[in-house]
Amino acid sequence: MRARPTIRALVIDDSAYSRQTITRMLAASPLVEVVATARDGEDALRKTLELRPDVVTLDLEMPRMDGFTYLRLVMAQCPTPVIVVSGRGGDADVFKALDLGATDFIEKPTPHATPELESIRD
Repeated sequence: MRARPTIRALVIDDSAYSRQTITRMLAASPLVEVVATARDGEDALRKTLELRPDVVTLDLEMPRMDGFTYLRLVMAQCPTPVIVVSGRGGDADVFKALDLGATDFIEKPTPHATPELESIRD
């Protein structure tokens, strides 16, 4: 019997592959329920305000509204723990995301997902 989920997650990424991979990894934990996914920052902000997830995974490069803008807006309107999962791993991007309120930064998964990403479900 699956334990009742205690952590409600929102997965934000413009890549369908990344959304599916991250969702599958998080859903493998009996303590995590992925309540929604979003493909851009505008959709993500709307879903964050509506669903009030416990944690968000966030890509930085997305159409219509990028991850940095989403971070600024969500921290002002509905502060939520955000883990950035991005291929933009340069120091400047990492520090900018952390300065805007992200709680952690993890490299985006590849076809052979990294142990760091798998650790966020634990």
